[in-house]
Amino acid sequence: MHTRPIWAEVSRSRLLANFDQLQSIAHSHGAEVLAVVKADAYGHGAQLCAPWLVKAGAKWVGVTSVEEGVAVRQVCPDARILVMCGIWPGEEDALIEHALVPTVWTAQHVELLAAAAQRRKLPPQSLPIHVELDTGMSRQGVSCADQEITAFLTLLRERIREAPALHLEGVFTHFASPEILNSPQNAEQATRFAAALEAIASARLRPKYIHAGNSSTLLGQQMLAPLAALARKYQAQFLVRPGLALYGYSLPFVHGSEPTSPVPEFTALQPVLSWKTRIGSLRTIPAGTAVGYGATFLAPRAMQLALLPVGYADGLNRRLSNCGSVFLRGHRAPILGRVSMDLTVIDVTEIPHVAVGDQVILLGDFAASRP
Repeated sequence: MHTRPIWAEVSRSRLLANFDQLQSIAHSHGAEVLAVVKADAYGHGAQLCAPWLVKAGAKWVGVTSVEEGVAVRQVCPDARILVMCGIWPGEEDALIEHALVPTVWTAQHVELLAAAAQRRKLPPQSLPIHVELDTGMSRQGVSCADQEITAFLTLLRERIREAPALHLEGVFTHFASPEILNSPQNAEQATRFAAALEAIASARLRPKYIHAGNSSTLLGQQMLAPLAALARKYQAQFLVRPGLALYGYSLPFVHGSEPTSPVPEFTALQPVLSWKTRIGSLRTIPAGTAVGYGATFLAPRAMQLALLPVGYADGLNRRLSNCGSVFLRGHRAPILGRVSMDLTVIDVTEIPHVAVGDQVILLGDFAASRP
């Protein structure tokens, strides 16, 4: 049975080229890449992308949830998999069975894991955990306020004594404004992170990994040297966690309110995903003809139109009506009228040799649309 010609392509070569660039930057600062494949690899397919990244050299991958970690474990039997957004009651057994590494920051997280370790009689240091520190994001993580971090570390040490399977393998934080290169928040968060690591060391806990930063942290590079030095101080391996950049995208860097030029290392990042369809039919209309719902477009002249079998039900944003465009035969083809639920009209008047069945790129590389 044939289906409507709407499909997505994920480029392995582009993903790995992006990974190589990011890994090169990380290695130049003594860091390793923890490749983030959460949210189904940003919609690119975690079970597709994660094995490619691991085979290319990523020792760690990061996922959103235990459920996602279990799916990735099926295709990455030997990778270290960090569950980045905590665990829920009832997930601890699946986490242990699939050798996932949990992120913890609440007493409940620690209690769940300690109880599971005791119940299953796990051997010493067989259940690694990573603690997230909230240094200023106010999202998830142990507060770095003195009383709160002291209380959490006290609880953690007590539970490790009771359940020796637990061990603190990693400590990390997340920066709120890494793309703002001169943001005082970056320095403030780094200072809080350093103080919290000192408190952890004073509690006689020795994490093997210290990690901080996302794609912007890695691409901007300004914070990498001090973070790497911080990891060396505690004889830990420094990890950086790029996500968006792996798939070919980055946020623009700014100094205050002014955009800056991209740093050379990421000018060659390539979008990994392409979304495509084909022309279903063609028609010519005279000047003055209305196109689409509400007659929001009136042809100023005779025009050739192409019909695409895709619309907002497929994810083509309705806000692209009368202002978006697609790529066809090396040209931009404007969207005319409103995007319908499952159909969209484009203008192909100025594009030569257009035919039914021609491939159209809805999202992706313009160069790839050339015949």
